[in-house]
Amino acid sequence: MVNQPFRFCLNTATIRSRKLPITESIRIAASAGYDAIETWIEEIDQYMASGGDLGQLRSVIEDSGLTVEGAIGFFEWLSDDDSRRRKGLDEARRNMEMLALIGGKLVAAPPYGSADVKDLSLDVAAERYRALLEVGDEFGVTPLLEVWGFSKTIGRLSEALYVAAQADHPGARILADVYHLYKGGSGFEGLRIVNGNALPVFHVNDYPAQPGRDEIRDADRVYPGDGVAPLEDIFGDLLAIGFNGVLSLELFNGTYYQNEPLTIAKTGIAKLREVVAKCHFEAK
Repeated sequence: MVNQPFRFCLNTATIRSRKLPITESIRIAASAGYDAIETWIEEIDQYMASGGDLGQLRSVIEDSGLTVEGAIGFFEWLSDDDSRRRKGLDEARRNMEMLALIGGKLVAAPPYGSADVKDLSLDVAAERYRALLEVGDEFGVTPLLEVWGFSKTIGRLSEALYVAAQADHPGARILADVYHLYKGGSGFEGLRIVNGNALPVFHVNDYPAQPGRDEIRDADRVYPGDGVAPLEDIFGDLLAIGFNGVLSLELFNGTYYQNEPLTIAKTGIAKLREVVAKCHFEAK
């Protein structure tokens, strides 16, 4: 049996209600015992707008003992509109350049701006994902193809796997999320056929039995272990496929937001560790 085999990361959405400066979120993540932080590009923008220096921010992160496992940005890399897609790639380039300067090597790439498009060819999506990956090559930052469960384009793990494989680029990687796999109807068994190296970051959360899949929303996510997701099986499968990335806690729960950010962060990692400790991992 392997005890606590994962690294834990705080996605700053989990404590976003107070609109804290990124330096405070870093302090909270370190104080709560996380190994890493997953920030949002808007937080970096706010830091820069207040006169911040990215080199200094990198030092703050490193001095805290954390790593930057990635960032959440929004750019229209998948749009059918050529102009919007070009602007999207320019925005992706801007995001990646900033991220590289603070030591980050991964950025989320959800089907932003195209989530409601029903008839987008997955082969076309693969061509556009490859173009995004080539932008990332300029900065040593990998865009993670994110599964959005409510998306009509890349809403299932199977769709993301196809697009990533068809992109035919050595850097292709996927960002999966417990809630989104449930929301989109992917289920969790498909994780068993994925190479763990293709999942550098895995978003963790839990979901209640009600509301059901059709009605459930981001804000309904709950702490790990407080819902009905088969987290112990999911974590066991992640280890079995060679996952060596981070489990990043991502919540948007309005009830939790009423608490102090440090309390939320500490509660989240404690509950996550509790669930992982219950798992019986078998070497495979």
